[in-house]
Amino acid sequence: MATKNNVIDEKNESDGNTGSGKKGFSLTMANKNAIAGYLFILPFIIGFLLFMAYPLFQSLRMAFSSVSLDFDNHTFAMEWSGLQNLRRAFIVDADFTQLVTEELLRLAFVFPAVLIFSFFIAVLLNAKFPGRAFVRAVFFLPVILASGVLVGIETNNELLQAISAQIQDENALRANITGVLETILLSGTGGWLNVFMQYVLDIVNELYTIAMASGIQILIFLAGLQTISPSIFEASSIEGATAWENFWKITFPMMSPMILVVTVYTIVDYLVRTDSEVMEAISDAITGFHYGFGSAMAWSYFAIMAVILAVLSAIISLVVYYYD
Repeated sequence: MATKNNVIDEKNESDGNTGSGKKGFSLTMANKNAIAGYLFILPFIIGFLLFMAYPLFQSLRMAFSSVSLDFDNHTFAMEWSGLQNLRRAFIVDADFTQLVTEELLRLAFVFPAVLIFSFFIAVLLNAKFPGRAFVRAVFFLPVILASGVLVGIETNNELLQAISAQIQDENALRANITGVLETILLSGTGGWLNVFMQYVLDIVNELYTIAMASGIQILIFLAGLQTISPSIFEASSIEGATAWENFWKITFPMMSPMILVVTVYTIVDYLVRTDSEVMEAISDAITGFHYGFGSAMAWSYFAIMAVILAVLSAIISLVVYYYD
């Protein structure tokens, strides 16, 4: 027995030495996931450093410089001008501040509607029903159509513009989807209820625009919903929880990380969309060879966007629930 115990002790000691020797090289699951994530985004990082870092630096220099074209050397001639371009954008120019303000007000109107609409549709599409794949494809169509074809048809088609103008001129009440409901519902309300009802009615009028802007958000929410284990709902149902309680106690908390992702994506996607008046003003300044002024407007717009994202991300992060 003594010999057997000595052999066991020597084996344990050997195993302990081997484990301690390999301890410095072992990776936890979190470290492995982090390495996989960095490898996944490595092509973007390389591409950013090679093709985007220097142009961004040049654009930032232009925002604080007086820029002219040097035709002899085929480059830009920059002379430091301090805050002159920023002063021109916010004080001298009469349109930029107004355009940014109107854009932010439209964002405050559209963002909650897109968030709620996309989450609601994702919950519906996550349920099991006949033809679910077809319905999911239908809700993803706006992403394909908004890639440029439909936008061009809507903005450049003279027939559609003429029809829209005719409808608005002849009967504004019929052109408004909720015209009759607005007259009925708002006639007997007041205060905050009136404001809320008006917002809901405006959202219904803009349902087409909201649906067109919700394709990617629906996919993000749908992917998040599919990561929730069905066993959690089975256990809660056995304990007597209702579907309503399951939604607020399980689905909504576990989807909070996706809400943060959708918030960031929606704000960036809306503020830099192709038909944004602010983006058009920046593009017009650059195409008009006002490179310093255009860069100042672009970086100012970026700074405002970054502040909004930082504030909302900080607020939402306080209630985000991460689970293993």
